[in-house]
Amino acid sequence: MNLIVRFLLNGLAVLITAYLLPGVSVTGYITSLIVALVLALANTFVKPLLILFTIPITIITLGLFLLVINALIIMLTDYFVSGFVVDGFWWALAFSLILAVLNSLFADLA
Repeated sequence: MNLIVRFLLNGLAVLITAYLLPGVSVTGYITSLIVALVLALANTFVKPLLILFTIPITIITLGLFLLVINALIIMLTDYFVSGFVVDGFWWALAFSLILAVLNSLFADLA
């Protein structure tokens, strides 16, 4: 039950973040749930590989390159989900940061 509530809250966080940022748009709540699902899958399977391949630059930048990886994951999700549009890298980075903040706030509710 907790997993379902967290999934629904993640979809709500995607919807709120898209509402806050003019460079990001989501067509509806169902699309935001699909975005949350694709983001979860990309973070589970793709992100560890990207982190593994970019260990040297991540160490040199003291971990800040992980923000770039998060933005790339958002842009990858934009490519796969048709009702989700991100206008560029900087919007994806802002989306990633705001989504992380909202998800941490919603983690207390679930």
